[in-house]
Amino acid sequence: MVPQEVVIVGGGGHVGLPLGIVFADRGLRVTLLEIDANKVKTINSGCMPFLEAGAEQVLHRVVGRNLTATLDSACLRSAGTVVAVVGTPVDRHLNPTVVELHRSIDAMLDEIADDALLVLRSTVYPGASKLVYDRIQRRGRKVHLAFCPERIAEGRAMEELSSLPQIVAAFTPEARSRAHELFLTITPHIIDLEPLEAELAKLFTNSWRYLNFAISNQFYVLAESYGLDFHRIHEAVTRDYPRMRSFARAGFAAGPCLLKDTLQLSAFSGNSFFMGHAAMLINEGLPNFIVNQLRARDLPNRHIAILGMAFKADSDDYRESLSYKLRHLLEVEANEVLCSDPFVQDATLVPLELALACADTVILGAPHTVYRDLVIPPDKHVIDIWGFWRDTRSKPLPVHEMLASRA
Repeated sequence: MVPQEVVIVGGGGHVGLPLGIVFADRGLRVTLLEIDANKVKTINSGCMPFLEAGAEQVLHRVVGRNLTATLDSACLRSAGTVVAVVGTPVDRHLNPTVVELHRSIDAMLDEIADDALLVLRSTVYPGASKLVYDRIQRRGRKVHLAFCPERIAEGRAMEELSSLPQIVAAFTPEARSRAHELFLTITPHIIDLEPLEAELAKLFTNSWRYLNFAISNQFYVLAESYGLDFHRIHEAVTRDYPRMRSFARAGFAAGPCLLKDTLQLSAFSGNSFFMGHAAMLINEGLPNFIVNQLRARDLPNRHIAILGMAFKADSDDYRESLSYKLRHLLEVEANEVLCSDPFVQDATLVPLELALACADTVILGAPHTVYRDLVIPPDKHVIDIWGFWRDTRSKPLPVHEMLASRA
């Protein structure tokens, strides 16, 4: 039987909170352990501390009944299952570090009872879960360890937690069986892997997406460098042509996971992950390319508005956002840079109306849905790397007309 007391360490974040809400909605008793008092207060009041489609409605249903947030680590003592949302970040030398993971695990082991199940949920450097397992054994603890990586997209967690298969990896049959029972409460599909396989599976997933975006961004740079419209070409080669179905549109590839996980895979490969290295140069270099293009348009006298500072559309999460990198680059050379976002909480941002009124150049940083029907005066120069406004501002030519126009 699945243990009814589940504690999620780091339960107020983008990974832990949706998982806790879904567990609670399926009848488990869930405690979200946090170090941020504001998050605890917000969650216990029935409000989400960040945007997540469909989450707040379910939170209202479970909070105060079988879900609560707390700052008190004493909740770990009675937990049958502890889910740790603690990963391996990349340090200032661009190397993954396990220091924070070990510190957190040691603190948890001081509280967790024997026979509890400990589930590592965040992405970790390959081999890190084995280090945690060995650490548990050296302390003589009878804590069962599983590694069950999350694979959700921010903003779609409530849907994907129930619909996507869950990868389960463990070092003992008991831990594997209990992890199965836990996640079968929310999804009928379980995929078994060994721990190292599961760690690589998560890194492969994020690195593949990062590489895929890099291909599109490289093609965007090539087309734009010759004064061509990348999005016309993209539309031509993907329309009714199934072999190009995975050809993504161009755009900023950012956020807290894709670059970090590509760096971790690079370090694990002994810095021989050459495709990953190229992807980093391409994706991280896209803001620089935009600045270079603007230098030909009298950049020192330009008043620029960046619309959308989150790292992706319809999100309030601006961690590792390339819109901020673009902002910093432009502030060195442009006359003025004004930034706006309807979701991001940042005192340096300005209202949309002010940004548009003052700017002669408008750059779409994040394609928020609320910008879809935005009317931008025709005298302003618009840079839309996403092709977001293409459908509303110009109708793509049929393929035979497009090719004829290039003849």
